Amino acid sequence: MPRAFLFLPVLSLALVAAASAAAADRHVVLSPDAVKWEPATPLPAGAEWSVIYGKPAEPGPFAVRVRFPTGYAVPAHWHSRDEAVTVLSGTFAVGMGETADRDKVQTLTAGGFFAMPANMRHYAFVTQEAVVQINGVGPFDLNYVDPAEDPRRQVGSSQ
Repeated sequence: MPRAFLFLPVLSLALVAAASAAAADRHVVLSPDAVKWEPATPLPAGAEWSVIYGKPAEPGPFAVRVRFPTGYAVPAHWHSRDEAVTVLSGTFAVGMGETADRDKVQTLTAGGFFAMPANMRHYAFVTQEAVVQINGVGPFDLNYVDPAEDPRRQVGSSQ
């Protein structure tokens, strides 16, 4: 039997093993009580987040949960990649535009969903403590329409 015929099955097995190992690295099963919350540093103080899948700053798929207190406002911002958001609990109001306007939002409750294409300016208000899940493909970013509203740029910010 020619060596090429022996090499191909070995190569095939190696590729399958590598693909299986890569898939195992992405395998996540997470119960709600296992979510680890920490301050959501790209957002104004008060929001918490948990990266539950992937790495948003790196290429590839990711899922992030964000928890907002009642009365929270997310200033107008945009992302350079698409985002898909599912409301898991609470009341979350989202609007489109470069200026946050409470009169121009659509209010969503648990099970609500919205998707924003890259570069669409949008904002949000939370009328009842809410948890949302953001799914996308990284690298993911958050760019404020008004840089003065970016907590990462504020003097003395620990974020």
